[in-house]
Amino acid sequence: MSVEGFWKIAVATPLGTRHTVLELFTEDGVLQGISRGEKEELILKDLRLEGDKLSWYQSIKRPMRMDLSFDLVVEGDDMTGTAKGGIMPASKVTGRREPAAQAG
Repeated sequence: MSVEGFWKIAVATPLGTRHTVLELFTEDGVLQGISRGEKEELILKDLRLEGDKLSWYQSIKRPMRMDLSFDLVVEGDDMTGTAKGGIMPASKVTGRREPAAQAG
């Protein structure tokens, strides 16, 4: 299954829904990703795709400094799952693949 491309992501947090665009791509045979949104551009760390399960972590600075772990299931052009950071409860995550021309 290919997850490469642009994904519009919504994370339902206690501080409100946060939106970002993921760019997933393969470089030198390794899946990599960048998260862009809310005035931050972050490299996805330890990005893994095992079957239909996609996971990674990222360190955010806004609205507060926190390491977030994402665990999602990819089904075609949709992904759903959770993001967990620190002592905060897990937040629901939804995503939809977007054509590159609309991904901004």
